[in-house]
Amino acid sequence: MGVPEFGTIILEKLIENNLKPVLVVTAPDKPVGRKQILTPPPVKVIAEKHGISVLQPEKPSTIQNLLSAISPDLIAVAAYGKILPKEILEMPKYGCLNVHPSLLPRWRGASPIQFTILAGDQETGVTIILIDEKMDHGPILASAKYQIQNDKITYKELDKNLADLGAELLIKTLPKWTNREIEPIPQDELKTTFTKVLKKEDGRINWGKSAGEIERQIRAFNPWPGSYCFWPKGKNNLRLKILRATIQPQKKEGPFGIRGKTFLAPNNRIALQTKKDFLIIEELQLEGKKPQSTEEFLMGRSDFIGTILE
Repeated sequence: MGVPEFGTIILEKLIENNLKPVLVVTAPDKPVGRKQILTPPPVKVIAEKHGISVLQPEKPSTIQNLLSAISPDLIAVAAYGKILPKEILEMPKYGCLNVHPSLLPRWRGASPIQFTILAGDQETGVTIILIDEKMDHGPILASAKYQIQNDKITYKELDKNLADLGAELLIKTLPKWTNREIEPIPQDELKTTFTKVLKKEDGRINWGKSAGEIERQIRAFNPWPGSYCFWPKGKNNLRLKILRATIQPQKKEGPFGIRGKTFLAPNNRIALQTKKDFLIIEELQLEGKKPQSTEEFLMGRSDFIGTILE
């Protein structure tokens, strides 16, 4: 069971290691882009490529009878995004295992990779748990640590690295688990932290935060929900998405300038005042336009410098 790229990496590794599932459960096809083209989830594409049957229920509870007929030995879950009902959890002989991209119980929930970057964590990893009825709560079967040595790592990079690590860990864990060689370990509830389901409005930049916090948000929220602000221009508020940025330390001590105010930085880059330090914009995208470097963006937009973004 899985939906996005994280799940495809794990599915492909299972297939390569002679652990091809008899069935893949994923999300329904959804309209994507401006033209709203009906698009299958990435996991479905890989499953069909390898001739694996696919189910795409809106709710897992609607396929209980179909799963029961298959009588699965084990269900592996990787970024499926749905809570499985008790009836499905109790169905497989060896239970349902979840590959979660954090060191549980830190960062339970839907957005562990994003929250790892937001928090500036230097260590993360992957945990395999035996799923119970609570979110990311089940006992731990195995875990593997990952040191974040690149302090500019993006969501996409960390997602792929943890998926690779998770696939390796799952392949090592499955035979040990089915041979009853692993004793599940309960999670330490005192160390629990939570994430949340990200919404579009979460991407709005708050210039009252420090440049460091905003820069981490830009890396964590690309591609979803993105990091954006608004440029008041005449009677319009134009949406600006910030795609890449760096931090310029502010030499003087406060009081600082107006938060969200734009300045011209060296090499035709845009600097923005924040609660602490300047955010230097490297790449941005005006609503309805293609991504641009700040030098390209400023051509013909001399009125941009000195404005206050909201």
